[in-house]
Amino acid sequence: MAARTESPLASTVADRLKRLIGKKGRSFERLAALSGINSEELLRIEAGTETPTINHLWRIANALGIPFGSLIASKGRRGVLVIRNDHPQIVSSRDGNCRTRALFPYDCHRPVEFYEVILAPHHIQHAEAHAPGTKENLVVAKGSVEVAVGREAPERLAEGDAIDFLADVPHSYRNLGATLATFYLVMSYEPGSGTECAS
Repeated sequence: MAARTESPLASTVADRLKRLIGKKGRSFERLAALSGINSEELLRIEAGTETPTINHLWRIANALGIPFGSLIASKGRRGVLVIRNDHPQIVSSRDGNCRTRALFPYDCHRPVEFYEVILAPHHIQHAEAHAPGTKENLVVAKGSVEVAVGREAPERLAEGDAIDFLADVPHSYRNLGATLATFYLVMSYEPGSGTECAS
């Protein structure tokens, strides 16, 4: 078996995934079928030998019915937590054109997540439907971004523009410019959606 990667993210996700699969009573084969991730790839993620992408994490979270943030959460901390810029918790797309940095410590009693998202020039990042009732609110900090939600007409956002939408349908973010685009995203889960306290 391959050795664990040096990625703290891979180790954190591997540890959380082992606990969650046992707690949820799922097999790897069932999780692979529900998530659409190859079972061999899923086993490498669970072993910590492969760093998961944004899409991997969303698919796993949706298949288990848990918040995305619960997969990347470190062990419980209380009180003040400083998240240093030089020690980011970053998840990237496979091609590296979308980088997401968690700006919060996950807490299952507070079903809200906060992210910084950076998109490469002209990149489109597709997101699958999240748990029913999940809302996203984002504000563009740099560049211009087009947000498409379900069958609604896409919305073009410039720096300082914000959008709020139900994210329980497929949606996407597209960088409209030739330079990096940055936006800040707050995700909130509907109480009773099955996403609470999945540790």
